[in-house]
Amino acid sequence: MIRFLFKGLIRDKHRSLLPLIVVALGVMLTVVFHSWLTGVISDSIEYNARFTTGHVKVMTMAYADNLDQMPNDLALLNADSLTVALKKQFPGMEWVERIHFAGLVDVPDRSGETRAQGNTIGFGIDLFTPGSAEIDRMNIRKSVVEGRLPKQNGEILISNELASDMKLKPGDTISLISSTMYGEMAIYNFTVAGTVVFGTSFLDRGTIIADIADVRQALNMEGASGEILGLSQKGYFDKNEATEIAAAFNRNYNKPADEFSPVMKTLMEQNNLGALVDYSSVILTVLVAVFLLAMSIVLWNAGLLGGLRRYGEFGMRLAIGEEKGHVYKTMIYESLLIGTFGSLAGVALGMVFAWYFQHYGLNLKGMMQNATIIMPTVFKARITPVTWFIGFIPGILSTLIGTMLSGIGIYKRQTAQLFKELEA
Repeated sequence: MIRFLFKGLIRDKHRSLLPLIVVALGVMLTVVFHSWLTGVISDSIEYNARFTTGHVKVMTMAYADNLDQMPNDLALLNADSLTVALKKQFPGMEWVERIHFAGLVDVPDRSGETRAQGNTIGFGIDLFTPGSAEIDRMNIRKSVVEGRLPKQNGEILISNELASDMKLKPGDTISLISSTMYGEMAIYNFTVAGTVVFGTSFLDRGTIIADIADVRQALNMEGASGEILGLSQKGYFDKNEATEIAAAFNRNYNKPADEFSPVMKTLMEQNNLGALVDYSSVILTVLVAVFLLAMSIVLWNAGLLGGLRRYGEFGMRLAIGEEKGHVYKTMIYESLLIGTFGSLAGVALGMVFAWYFQHYGLNLKGMMQNATIIMPTVFKARITPVTWFIGFIPGILSTLIGTMLSGIGIYKRQTAQLFKELEA
């Protein structure tokens, strides 16, 4: 039966070509948008994790309550010993100390007077310890556009946009004006080693990156860190893993009565990322449902048109004694064949586009100039195991539903009317 129907579809292209094209295009779009949305959501989560939130983050309770203010006066003391303890207790995570700070960048002229000033947000990270992965984790090495990476203490990287606005170049000296951990004014000189472009508007406006030892000295934070970030060695955020680690840590270390006791927060508890993680699967489900509905409507119309063209064929088959149920079943079998082959073609074509977007992405920098959250400006797709079969859901179901709806008319045919049609 299947072989017979397959030959019929091949020989009568008017019956199969239009539905096949519609299914292939619909599946292709489903595959491309699924991979693209998966990539956008995953990249956004990992960007935030690498730069600010970690998959989990340890802070004092008071610091966590005022996180947006970067309150280094509420930083963790004896952070080195706490980091060592975390590495022993939770070896499945990589633990790194960070200091986030804000201040003014002051650029002197030849006489030492202020030539330009600009606001900045800074990252104090481990640049020089052998084996430190911070440079690669934050993609700093590939982000340098002028100059070089810092090679010694006292050297920093500065965002290319801020350097351009303030007419800075590698080798120039700047002064960081900020406040110490004890609320005093801090002025510390740095040498610009290079400029960077991260491709994220929030970071590219005015970021400086310095070794954490220099930042501690500048802000009088010896032995202290604002945050200790934990990043899963799996390379991606695992909600269950992060939740279990945070719960275990808080049971042992957190004392609700002491605002300076350490507390661990997961990525989902920071920067409103919980909603993004929770609704990512919902967004993808809605995408598939929308395409399923749209394609079913289109194929329903295509089935109706095909049914009208084959009106005489159905009449002849019913007139010679073929049962209505059998005619209806053969239409469903035909739709499954069309849906299967259309889905295969659509997945193959969609994977080509998905691969392109995974490697080259879609640059939306112009639309994100005023972005206030950390997101990439080049949005890349991500091909996952789900991407390979997600298109078959709307591809096969839509053809099946469309045929089932359009084929209902077979049961409305009256035998007496068939003879009049055949006589005509």
